Formats: sequence, structure tokens, C-alpha cells
Amino acid sequence: MTAAGPRPPRTTPTRTAVAALLRKELLLERRVPQVLPAMALFSVVTFVVFRFALDTTSVEGRTASGVLWVTLLFAAMLGAGRLFVADHEEGGIDALLLAPVDRTALLIAKAITFVAFLALVEVVAVPVFVVLLLEPGLSIADVGRLALVLLLADIGIAVIGTLFGALAIQTRARDLILPLMALPLLVPVVIMAAKATAPVLAVTGSGAPGGRYLAVLCLYDLVFGLLAYAVFDFLLDD
Repeated sequence: MTAAGPRPPRTTPTRTAVAALLRKELLLERRVPQVLPAMALFSVVTFVVFRFALDTTSVEGRTASGVLWVTLLFAAMLGAGRLFVADHEEGGIDALLLAPVDRTALLIAKAITFVAFLALVEVVAVPVFVVLLLEPGLSIADVGRLALVLLLADIGIAVIGTLFGALAIQTRARDLILPLMALPLLVPVVIMAAKATAPVLAVTGSGAPGGRYLAVLCLYDLVFGLLAYAVFDFLLDD
């Protein structure tokens, strides 16, 4: 009778790992709020600055869309810069590298968390934007159309922000490196989202976002989501 060889290491299912990491992220933000308050405050203050800088009581169409997306984009960069700080400072990334788990679980969990953060910030920021800068406001149908564009754009922003946030956290100048790397890749998201949002925010017009712009956003989310999934494991090793 031969002795049994060493047992192969057990690997935690990716779904279980993602759920555990999501729970950790949400509990951490709930107990020690850092990302959400900063993003929300930045958005509100920026809308106030636009209100007085433009010296107008209302904007609409392309101008309104541009103001909205520039503000949300830079608020997102602020959040992406803080996404991996706690893991880096407390050894969370090193612990994940030693754990028997697919490392892309961290990418999925962080991206989902970031999408949730962006959505919560927009729940605060968009009404402030409407009150300060948009007249005559948004109808129920317009809110639904705007929410669709926001969701598609948020996914793209979250994927890029998570990917480059993980890369920048390993450098000393992460607050500088992250925007320099991420913003060029997010230009298509901002352009397509702004063009899709402009009819919704126009005083007169169809009110429906262009289908081709939504299609480009979907394609962007798919391509960069797969690319991030493919390279994230190697990124953590480096």
C-alpha cells in the first residue's frame, strides 16, 4: 500500500471570493466613509462653481451634458485614487496573492463596488445639478433615459478606474499617475455619454439618447472589461 501524496491546494470559488470581497468593501466604507463623501462633495462643489463661473441660471443640451460629465468624470478619478489605498496600506493585496483564490476576483469585486459608489454619488449629484443648472428639469421618462446612459458609462469608468488604480497604487506618485493613464482611455466614454445625454437635457428635441452612442458604450464596456480581466492577474504579480 503506497502512501498518499500531498493533497492539491483547495481553491476558493471565484463567486465566493467576489462575494466576500464585496462584503468587505461595503462594510469598510460603511464604518469608515472615505470614498463616497469625497466624491459627492467634489461633485456638489463643482456644480456650484459652474453655476457662478458660467454666470447663468440654466444650461441645456450639449452644454449641460458637458458640465455633467466633466464633473462626474473627475469625481470618479478622485474615487479611483482611493479604491486600493486601504488594501495597500493594510496588506490586503499581499494577503490575496497568498490566498488560494483567483486574483481576478479582486478586479470584479472592486469594479462592482466602484459602479455602486458612482451610482450612489449620482443619486446626490444629479439632483443638485438639476436644481442649480438645469431648467425646466427632467421628466420621469428623461430620468430613466439618463439612468441608462449613466449605468453604461459607469461600467466603463469603473473598469478603467479599477485597472489603473491597482497599477498606480504601487507607485509613489499615484495621485498623478492615475489620471495621466486613465483619462486618455476614458475620452471615448465621456464623448459618447455626453452625446447620448445631450438630447435628454435639451429643452426641445427627441429626448431619447442616440442608439449608436449607447451601442459604442456597450462595446467599450465589453472590450475593456475583457482586456482588464485578461491582464489583471499579471498586473498584480508585477
